[in-house]
Amino acid sequence: MQMRHIADVSVSAIGLGAMPMSIEGRPDPAQSLTTILAALDAGVRHIDTANCYHLLAGEVGHNERLVAEALRQWSGDASTVLVATKGGHLRPGDGTWTQNGDPAYLKAAAKQSCADLGVEAIGLYYLHRPDPAVPFADSVGALVELLDEGVILRAGLSNGTVDQIREANDLLGGRLAAVQNEYSPVHRSTQDTLEECDRCGIAFLPWSPLGGIARAKALGDRLASFHTVAEEHGVSPQQVALAWELAQSPHVIPIPGASRPETILDSLAAVDLVLTPEELATLNAA
Repeated sequence: MQMRHIADVSVSAIGLGAMPMSIEGRPDPAQSLTTILAALDAGVRHIDTANCYHLLAGEVGHNERLVAEALRQWSGDASTVLVATKGGHLRPGDGTWTQNGDPAYLKAAAKQSCADLGVEAIGLYYLHRPDPAVPFADSVGALVELLDEGVILRAGLSNGTVDQIREANDLLGGRLAAVQNEYSPVHRSTQDTLEECDRCGIAFLPWSPLGGIARAKALGDRLASFHTVAEEHGVSPQQVALAWELAQSPHVIPIPGASRPETILDSLAAVDLVLTPEELATLNAA
């Protein structure tokens, strides 16, 4: 498996987004565990989760506990897997999403995530989404304190702008390890944040790298050029999309969501797909 870096740790070039295993349409726990174990056996060394990846109001931490159970069952060395989780985004349980960037909440949420993941310190912890009701510097300040206290080992920012990336990295004393923003062939408005991360040497992790859970299967139908290139290589359009993202920068690490072993294994094959300069130019112009 091709490897890339998040700060000082080496991870697989494609990670596993575990969210689909805990929200609407989620599979039974056995299938979810099988999917995570298949990904680990295939070389995945980065799993992305969050405390708000759950379905019902009383299930906060559902996805984190699922990931923790899979790592307990795995026959490999769990210490080689970087698990990232997030705080600051909430799901009350009625299908809505809210934010809470209060520093006290973020610190308490991180400590609860430690317990749900079954770890002494979280490998990578993101501010999930800046809260407009709380000064951004205050929310990032909580990450600084969590780092200094050893509750988290690396800090990240999700759903941030270029200016927020710069401010967060400054407040963290240059310790911003990763940025996680939506980015895919059909969502390129965050290209500027990818380029900022590339300039600063910060890992950039696209969420919904295939265009979203509900629309990933139709990627080739929506973008004809991705379908054409896929046919030429005898692979899926989804593999082409991930290979295209990997080619954008050596700091890009896509985290496609999956709830079946077949899905994540198909995604992982993208690391071996080499696109020609001509193909990349065609896809860039799509």
